[in-house]
Amino acid sequence: MKRIFAGVYAPLFWAGFIGAGVWLSDVSTLALLPLFGLALAVSFAAEWALPYEVCWNRAAGDRRRDILHALVNEALSALGLLALPGLVALLAIDGVWPKGWPLWLQLGLAILIADAGISLMHYASHRVSWLWRLHAVHHSVERLYGFNGLMKHPLHQLLEASAGLLPLLVLGIPSPVAALLAFAIAIQLLLQHSNVDMRPGYLRWIFAWAPLHRFHHMKYGRAGDVNFGLFFTLWDWLLGTAFYTENYRIGPGDLGIGSRADFPRDYVAQLLDPLATVTLNREPPVPAALRR
Repeated sequence: MKRIFAGVYAPLFWAGFIGAGVWLSDVSTLALLPLFGLALAVSFAAEWALPYEVCWNRAAGDRRRDILHALVNEALSALGLLALPGLVALLAIDGVWPKGWPLWLQLGLAILIADAGISLMHYASHRVSWLWRLHAVHHSVERLYGFNGLMKHPLHQLLEASAGLLPLLVLGIPSPVAALLAFAIAIQLLLQHSNVDMRPGYLRWIFAWAPLHRFHHMKYGRAGDVNFGLFFTLWDWLLGTAFYTENYRIGPGDLGIGSRADFPRDYVAQLLDPLATVTLNREPPVPAALRR
């Protein structure tokens, strides 16, 4: 039974909740809020039922901080949705967005476009020093569970959202589709940072879920510059950054920022960290099984 659950969990969670979001959006986009609450509950329950790493289910003095990050960043997303009609009126090229398509197909197009912008911004955040200082907050985690996906510096959240949303604004994305996109991103982040011992099989070569994304959070310097994709692995294949191996199991002690073992854990301190002067330590050696 556990093997079946491990195989079907990710695709059912992804398609089930996003599909339910499309269905409920015909009633009201406000219904996406309680639906996301249900997704959080299912995510936490699954992590306890079939954990990838048991100790990652236990708080390490980081629960309050992670909740604050999530609340602030989701509030920023909500404000962005409220401002969307005005931004579309200001920036959109009239008549370009295919409003006659079914809602699910419009969402699919929005996901493809946003995935390109956000994934490439993510890649740039590992190459440009000032972007990395903002993005480092997300990489400071030393355990992975669903809520980690929402733990980002709010300025970096705005930059990533802008990279994904700006092309959609120019195309004239309708507000209901944008709300569904924000919901789909939140669902994807839950799966990407999940502590469920999921085994998606061949789907891992298509979807950027936890089995791939754990390697992105390695603390071994450039060894973690892999698997940047938000939704799909397409951009990693094109950039040459796709990576997966069954010869190494990511576990306790593998995550974080190797050159900054003393990265601040407090919420306010993390917000101020990009402005601070820091001393980098020597990075830990890359395990032999991870060398490419």
